[in-house]
Amino acid sequence: MNPPASAYATRIAALHRELGLPADYALRRKLALQPEADEAALLTIATPPDSPPVRLTAPAAAAWTQLHQAALADGILLEPLSGFRSVNRQAEIIRGKLAAGQPLAAILASVAAPGYSEHHTGHALDLGTPGEPALEEGFAQTPAYAWLRKHAANHGFHLSYPRDNPHGIVFEPWHWCWRRG
Repeated sequence: MNPPASAYATRIAALHRELGLPADYALRRKLALQPEADEAALLTIATPPDSPPVRLTAPAAAAWTQLHQAALADGILLEPLSGFRSVNRQAEIIRGKLAAGQPLAAILASVAAPGYSEHHTGHALDLGTPGEPALEEGFAQTPAYAWLRKHAANHGFHLSYPRDNPHGIVFEPWHWCWRRG
């Protein structure tokens, strides 16, 4: 069971202070606090080599199955690369990038702050396709991306970070989030 919203918001604020994030991060980025899914209820939809299992909530997993089957029927192979990511994991990613000397502003252009990543919800997927580098803008030039642009919404999935999005996050053609009907 997830903690009450106020305890969650307090936890997120403490993490932001620890990481040196500006207090007005969410307001400036026009991002909503994302609830963290109950990890015990997540379903594994894929296990990529050398990566953690890709997990989603049951409704998002069902929508993914439909999307994946429809793509296959059209000759498109979509590979799930990442799904649920905990708040703690999101903080670890940022800590690692800070430790490697990356400036916080550059990190926040490609990684949402803990509490604000759609991956926390268990509804977001990072997708790839065979023969293409993973998690790169070049995915936008693939038949898989063209297929997603045309058909993903029919299955409840939406591109979260198009070019010039209001959130200040780089174009992520691989990041798709399922949103209830």
